[in-house]
Amino acid sequence: MSGHSHWSSIKHKKGRADEKRSKDFAKLSKIIEVAARNGGGPDLNPKLAIAIEKARGFNMPADNIERAIKKGTGQTEAEKLEELTYEGYGPAGIAIIIEAITDNKNRTVSELKHIFSQFEGKLAETGAVKWMFERKGVISLNLEQEIFKNLADEQKREKLELIAIEVGADNINWFENKLDIFVNIDNIKKVRDDLIKNSLVIEGISLDWIPANPQDVADEDKAKIEKFFEALDENDSVQEIYSNLR
Repeated sequence: MSGHSHWSSIKHKKGRADEKRSKDFAKLSKIIEVAARNGGGPDLNPKLAIAIEKARGFNMPADNIERAIKKGTGQTEAEKLEELTYEGYGPAGIAIIIEAITDNKNRTVSELKHIFSQFEGKLAETGAVKWMFERKGVISLNLEQEIFKNLADEQKREKLELIAIEVGADNINWFENKLDIFVNIDNIKKVRDDLIKNSLVIEGISLDWIPANPQDVADEDKAKIEKFFEALDENDSVQEIYSNLR
């Protein structure tokens, strides 16, 4: 949903034209609403804090965020939403995890089965592919940080990596000028706060599924896989798509 991620093959996210912003906002509202059910406000509800930060990254208006929170906490009437995770195999046999939020489980399952079958894939039973992934917190930083403005790019990279290690990163990954910091999900708030204390501006924060062994595919399969991802992403219930594609 947020444009190509720094590891866009693994966690498929597409760039969005302006006319699709309303659809993104609708999906983000669902995420916030479901997260808000746990109550406590963002300071005591890490899932809600992450959802709000993600929405702000899309420049979602504060009024929209507040309305979604009120729905989740029962302050205003809302449809009954259910969080679901689906697993399956896509084109070229790649493993897929889909996070969805829906008001009609049967409809969503039917729609996903149709999409998978269109691309010679199939939905699988719970646990069929999830064992190939690990749940991690991901915090994203841009290389262009104000505190490093007078440094050369290589020096910026070294300093960002050093700080990431110091605050508790389990792993890091560069994609062009973006750094993804992978952390234990129980440690994500502390690492986020420590990065801010180091005067760093965070570009994004999320809870993601990371594949243990990413796989390569033949060039002729890549276009088909991209169309498959696009079809999934167009589905209103689909929130996030993960694969073990390298």
